[in-house]
Order: sequence, then C-alpha cells, then structure tokens
Amino acid sequence: MEELSLVGADGNRLAASVVGRVGQPAILLAHGGGQTRHSWGRTMRKLSARGYRAIALDLRGHGDSDWSEHGRYQLDAFADDLIAVAQHFGRPPAVVGASLGGLAALVAEGETAPGTFSSLTLVDVTPRMEMAGIDRIVGFMTAHIHKGFGSIDEAAEVIAAYLPHRQQRRNLNGLAKNLRLGPDGRYRWHWDPRFITKVQPSEQERRFERLESAARRVGCPVHLVRGGMSDLVSEEVTRAFLELVPRARYSNVEDARHMVVGDQNDRFSEAVLAFLETLYPIN
Repeated sequence: MEELSLVGADGNRLAASVVGRVGQPAILLAHGGGQTRHSWGRTMRKLSARGYRAIALDLRGHGDSDWSEHGRYQLDAFADDLIAVAQHFGRPPAVVGASLGGLAALVAEGETAPGTFSSLTLVDVTPRMEMAGIDRIVGFMTAHIHKGFGSIDEAAEVIAAYLPHRQQRRNLNGLAKNLRLGPDGRYRWHWDPRFITKVQPSEQERRFERLESAARRVGCPVHLVRGGMSDLVSEEVTRAFLELVPRARYSNVEDARHMVVGDQNDRFSEAVLAFLETLYPIN
C-alpha cells in the first residue's frame, strides 16, 4: 500500500493510502466523521483485487491530515477538499462516502462542482436523517472529547458499549490508529476537537433542504448503501430518498448499523463492487 500526501482546498495537507495500479479506474473513499482512512482497509484490498485503484483519504482534521488553522470544518470545507483531491486524478473518480464523507461528496457533486465524480455511493447517509440517530452519534463523539482515555483498552471498552452488536476486538492495533497519545499520557480520538462543534449547523431543517436540493441535481449514477439496522437512515428515510433520486441504485446490508463498513464488510464490499462493475467493467 502506497502513502500519498495530497493538497486540500486551503492548501492543507491531506494524508491518503492508495492500492492498485495507475491507470485502473479510481475509487475515492471518504470516511465518516471521527474516523480515519484506515477504516477502509479491507474494502481497499477487495477493490484492488477486482482491478480498481482505491484511494482512502483522511479528511481534514482527522487522522494524519492537517488540522484546519482557522477551525474550518463546515460541510463546504470537506466538499471543497474532495473537489481538490478529485482534480489530482485527471479524470473524475468514483466516490464512496460514508456519513460525513458522503454528505461532503453530495454537496460537491450536486451543488459546488457538478462533474467532479463519475459516480456517487452514499454509505448510510441521505439528505434527511433521523435526529435520534444523529444525536446518539454526536453524544458518543463528545463524551470523551477532552478527558480522553487512560489506555487503549479503556477506549476499546467504551466502543464496545457503544457498539454492543459487534464482537469485541482482541487485537487493538487497528484501534490504536484512531487514537493519539497526548503529552499528558492520555489517549484521545485522532481528530481535531473543534470539528464536532463546527460541523453541526444550528438550523438542521435548513441543512436538510439544502442537501435535498443537491441530491436532485446530481447527474452521475448514484448508489445508496444502507445498514439494515441503521438508526440514522430508516426505511421511511430511504423511501423518501429513492423518491427524490428515482434512478438511484439501492442496497440494504442486513445485520449492519450506521457503521456498515465495519459491521458487515464482506456484504458491504460486494454491494459496492456490484454497482461499480456495471459502470467500470474490468477486462
């Protein structure tokens, strides 16, 4: 796997991991809020094995990417970064965006710069979502934002309580990539704490309307991948999205919640590949 340093919209450095040969169809992977590019590891290997070039990005303020000097973490900032990265590849890549990454890609393609992507896969995110699910995620992300954790094991226990449906990790090496060790000896999430205060707009309804407008204007092929047990993208929300974007392809991944990629990676990856292979067949 190759490591790249890309440049975002503000001249900010964005860390990326790449697997696959130059010249293969490019698939840009944008993670959810509070995650890092490492959440795509298994999916990247599967994409590469099927003949694609997978590029997983650390969004601004996350992982090994630069923190925004002025705390610019509004949705437009993430969208602008994706546009800047897409231009790096010469021709429009396909984009697979989970949660925050999906919303940023939706704004980029449907509002700011149509034609940035050749296709758009939204992973358990739609313009209008269930507020209870949003509140649960924000609550989890803010609970330890300042205090952090005394050890990686302690962080693992907190995650296990938040995701009781998952088998608890035995190897914590992957989790360690999502944490940073501070000078006080405590571990904190690998993202800028200002992100969580800047990314949540005060007028949620207005934001929903804006995202619906962007979705209506997307001209490239669209794929919605939903976690069958998601508390953000309910069946009702899904129906509304498919009415809004009637030509969209839809995949429901059973036994997965909002973090579909980690909950059921094999099923998720196969759903994504089935969509991509109709658009970018590999000879």
